[in-house]
Amino acid sequence: MKIVAIGAGAWGKNIIRNLEALGALSGIVEGNNERLNAYAEGHPALALHADWRAALDSDCDAVAIATPTASHYEIASAALAAGKDVFVEKPITHCSREARALADMARERGRILMVGHLLLYQPAIAWMKDYVEAGHLGELFSVRHERLNLGRARSAENVIWDIGVHDMAIMLYLIGSAPARVRGTGHRMLGLSVEDEVHVHLEFAGGIRGNLHTSWLWPETNRRTILRGSGGMLVYDEVAQVVTLHRKWIDAELQNHDEGSEVVHRGDGQPLRLELAHFIDCVTHRRRPRSDGESAVTVIETLERINEAVAESSRYP
Repeated sequence: MKIVAIGAGAWGKNIIRNLEALGALSGIVEGNNERLNAYAEGHPALALHADWRAALDSDCDAVAIATPTASHYEIASAALAAGKDVFVEKPITHCSREARALADMARERGRILMVGHLLLYQPAIAWMKDYVEAGHLGELFSVRHERLNLGRARSAENVIWDIGVHDMAIMLYLIGSAPARVRGTGHRMLGLSVEDEVHVHLEFAGGIRGNLHTSWLWPETNRRTILRGSGGMLVYDEVAQVVTLHRKWIDAELQNHDEGSEVVHRGDGQPLRLELAHFIDCVTHRRRPRSDGESAVTVIETLERINEAVAESSRYP
């Protein structure tokens, strides 16, 4: 397997390290000469390029794109046209039109297109999905995500597109469908032209509700996923990497039941390694990735609906 990593910045270097550990790294593309020269010194056998177009002319099997989102469509579409399988970091693009075009192109050309929705490869998330689908939580009532901390604020995209995209991908994966209705509110506390805090309420078929709270301006780091059902509740603490089952519910006679709680699953510290290993397996065996182009389109479409809902509900001077 020969994979060229395109982008060696803050996140790209992590992809490079993991692809190398998996024995699949064949080249690196990086426009920053200082970074590229640093890799040249330590990796003399790798093909190094300053321009991603040169990498597409090589005999690599696939590319892993970790460049700014604005460049994803151009690079990914060119890679697919060149017959390469593609891994691209989240969000796949800044708009659903481009995301749809990439998904269609991959399908038409028989190429693997996988998007880096990292947390879908955290074993705790897959464990919770299996637990719910097996009926152990009873009827699923709601999925709630909280992603709050003193984060790195951005001026080009709001907090839901920056960090909420993780949770949106998880919610759609756990519930298995797009929302029927989207509502949202936002706050611009930092004086930016984008929201630094967003509250989202989603309504799904079957009466399931989804809630998402994201913020760059929060006193504590809080990253949790909470599933509530008729027979109990699950809480995934992403910081502590544990899933706790709360055997608490209210029955048809409105009687409270509390049979305690226990840690039922512990997460994995290297979801990126698992994610890239999944990509390699999909390329090798021509399998559909868990986070394929089609699922990524749904994520982007939902984010666009959230943006519209936030804009409609907010009034800025």
